[in-house]
Amino acid sequence: MSVSLVDPDRRAFLAARQADGDVPLSAWPRTNKNMPLVELPVDWVRFSTQNHRTKAEQQREAQQRGQKDLFTSDPLGSAAQEAQFLILARQSKFDELKDDLLARGQKEPAIVTADGVLINGNRRTAALRALTREKHPDFAYVRCLVLPSDATPEEILILEAELQVARDFREDYSWINEAMMIEEIYELSGCDWDKTAQRMHRAKRDVQGQYEKLLLVHQLVNQSQGTRLPIDFTENESAFEELAKHIRNKPREEAESVKKSYFLGILAGANYRQLRHLRCEDAETLVERELLGESALAGVLATAKSAEHTTDEDDPLSDFLGEDDSQMSVVEDVLSLVVTRRPEAVVKLPDGSSVPMKSVLGSLSGAVNAAAREAEERNREQNTVDAPLQRVDKALKELERIPSLLSKGRAHPAWDEEAFQSEIDRITKLVSELRDSS
Repeated sequence: MSVSLVDPDRRAFLAARQADGDVPLSAWPRTNKNMPLVELPVDWVRFSTQNHRTKAEQQREAQQRGQKDLFTSDPLGSAAQEAQFLILARQSKFDELKDDLLARGQKEPAIVTADGVLINGNRRTAALRALTREKHPDFAYVRCLVLPSDATPEEILILEAELQVARDFREDYSWINEAMMIEEIYELSGCDWDKTAQRMHRAKRDVQGQYEKLLLVHQLVNQSQGTRLPIDFTENESAFEELAKHIRNKPREEAESVKKSYFLGILAGANYRQLRHLRCEDAETLVERELLGESALAGVLATAKSAEHTTDEDDPLSDFLGEDDSQMSVVEDVLSLVVTRRPEAVVKLPDGSSVPMKSVLGSLSGAVNAAAREAEERNREQNTVDAPLQRVDKALKELERIPSLLSKGRAHPAWDEEAFQSEIDRITKLVSELRDSS
């Protein structure tokens, strides 16, 4: 992570600004936490193009513009900065933030590097800049705390993580962006989960869970061959969370079966509450049966089967997510077809006709939901069969505890032997009734 570009002219300009005193920044990892407070022209400061709150949005913006290096070739240039401004201005509650600044002014200082690159306060500065563009002259300056000129990328990342959990500075992160931040801190921490959790002020199992969800997203993105981005799955957090938890300790074959079914359901737009019924070892078989039984999908299945599929033998996610070296299944064929096409695309069928991808997704969603309902019904029937035995087992465990408690109970002055024998009679009678019920 390289936020500061060491621009001597910008550094000289910032160093020459008169400070309004020093302000302690408790989140700063060094012992000396006092930072100079200065006022800077709102159009002079630069947005951080490596801010984790907008990382997924930047990927989408670069893809839509066809400029992969939009935010990396010249991050302080006008193109990257204006694109970042538009991303910030499109975020939820941006208008509310502008209204609040109009009413109360800037209450919390932003934080910038020695080059004037924002580490915190990007949204507030964007709102101030928007107000100046709307002819509000009172918002031409932004108050900022200035970090030391020798601040390292690691220190800046730690600071961002601290500010993310600090109530005074907190702004919303999407779960995708937060997971990407965890991923970067994990790598900078030498793949040490204890250090990562400590820096994020989260329980280790929480940061590991976020990371595991992101690994699943990464796999879908990799399979899409550039068609999908992590941000496309922002609304699917619950599905990825349930999937990650379920496959964590499952045998590889079952994990693969559930994962493929979930992936297809997510892409098709199936409700995650339905998908949860497919957390079973034969999930892929149930989905395949429904796909083969849906006449509207016959041409799509043929197209999917004939398509060329590429695999990444060096996929770093394989240790966690598993691999399947066998011949592609029906579900895998369809998944490979769907993940590489946007919803607005069309699918060419073997007979030369075409079908809109949205129609395909609708049919696939129906098939996945039908498989989930079948699994749900089967689980319900199994629960009906298992419930009496489970209750008996629970009752037996409680009865087995009685002998160890009985001697102490009988030794107590308040013990009522007659009441105890009455309860034993009730148990005997109930067991007799259960035997006769057959």
